[in-house]
Amino acid sequence: MLTISRLVADPALGLRVVTSELTEPLGEEIHWLHTTELADPSPYVRSGELVLTNGLWLSHVSPDRFVAAVARAGAAGLVFGLTAQTPTLPEGLAALCLSHRLPLIELCVGVPFAALTRAAARIQNEVLQAELTATVHRGDALATALSRGSGAAGVLEILRGETELPLLVVDRKGRRLASIGCEPTDEQVRLAAAALNRTPPPIEVDLLGRGPAVLYLVEGAMGEVDAGLYCLEPAETLAAADREALAQAARFLSLEVTKQQAVHAIEARFAAELLEMILSGPRSSGEVIRRLRAYGVPPDRPLGVLVSAPVAASDPDTLPGDITHAVGAFFATHGIPVFTAAGSRDVVSICLWERSAEELARFARDLAAEVGRRVPTGRVVIGIGDIATAGVLRESLVRAREVCQILRAQPAPDIAAFADIATFRMLLGLLDNQVRQRFSEQVLGAIRDHDARAHTDLEHTLRTFLAHDGQWAVTATALHVHVNTLRNRMARITELTGRNVNRLEDTIDLYLALVAEPSGPATGTSAH
Repeated sequence: MLTISRLVADPALGLRVVTSELTEPLGEEIHWLHTTELADPSPYVRSGELVLTNGLWLSHVSPDRFVAAVARAGAAGLVFGLTAQTPTLPEGLAALCLSHRLPLIELCVGVPFAALTRAAARIQNEVLQAELTATVHRGDALATALSRGSGAAGVLEILRGETELPLLVVDRKGRRLASIGCEPTDEQVRLAAAALNRTPPPIEVDLLGRGPAVLYLVEGAMGEVDAGLYCLEPAETLAAADREALAQAARFLSLEVTKQQAVHAIEARFAAELLEMILSGPRSSGEVIRRLRAYGVPPDRPLGVLVSAPVAASDPDTLPGDITHAVGAFFATHGIPVFTAAGSRDVVSICLWERSAEELARFARDLAAEVGRRVPTGRVVIGIGDIATAGVLRESLVRAREVCQILRAQPAPDIAAFADIATFRMLLGLLDNQVRQRFSEQVLGAIRDHDARAHTDLEHTLRTFLAHDGQWAVTATALHVHVNTLRNRMARITELTGRNVNRLEDTIDLYLALVAEPSGPATGTSAH
């Protein structure tokens, strides 16, 4: 960059530093040169400019007023050009500049200010060429790293070759994609992710005692902020070259994020298809076997089925898809081949398991604890399916999902298998979705039609009544209606459905119809 030191170092200019005590300002960047002979140049001198003068103002104003005006404007320094008329510096000028901490440089007789301007332009050109060359070389290195699959870690390695700055890449879901020169804690990663979800994201973030960290946004394919490149140093400590390198790296990280989004979308589609094939039963067993083999899960050996789900997420934005990464990482840590897919309410894992069912239960317990620790879900429950072969996975998956849903509604336990929990939901889970849907519509269709036509809420009334175990007063309070109003609504339900809640058999029909509706196909899936 252009500094007083670089100008002084050019012997052709004949510059001499008079205020040698002021060493630090000599290395600071100069924005440009400003020639003036005005008595008060402060309205025209910009901060950071180097002022050039021959002292023609001496006949109009004293040196102390001129120096004060130059200092007030924030000038980088003062170059006094000696002439035949002024062969020496004005008396007291050096002391005045020193008192204002304004570097004073003497320009010898015979060297025009134009020589300084040409030298400054040459230096600026050299700086720009060096920056452009560095940017091009860095861009080539970043592109090569990404093309070789080095990912975010490869990008940080390139930056590490230029700077010793501690760097961290975190996505919006709180996953650490890469780091170098630092070992952030889980809480620091969480704070970094939380900052990305603010609108707008901050420029700097305090990461628990590390001080302010500079944030460079990493955008995905849709222009939304999907990740952040954090430099764990305050912004004021970064050189211009560091800031340019970090900004360029953030742009290349956007390419990596976009690529990963595309890969995940493809994986999600195939994962969703595989789940549908498993749920369709034996007629798709051949394709299920081929797909599992493609995911690295040997289909001709025993397979375990686990279904995980969050219970009460402390973060309202936490979805089952957010815990898929933690589940996949846990299996990878144990070296177990697994197919993992995130549905709308749970995460399905089908893994190679050649050990006992008891060991699978212990593994599931450790998995629930680890996922609960890594993801802010509050509590994670896991339904365990039977150990089965690829051709007959449907029943095991259905049972595990039903167990998982039951565990979500109970305070304990966190894991269970089909044999541990036996309820009517297990029987419903073994039925095809179409059968369950037809039964629900047959019993409740008339109520739903009436609600749609008359803008009533009889189905909600029935759900509330049964959820409160048929207690009239408690239900009326929950619905904020009089008990007589509730009785009138229940009478209308009896009229429409032909089933009376005062008869046990009819109450069972109504309750089963409410809970029998299928949950629908998995959405937003991904695979590992």
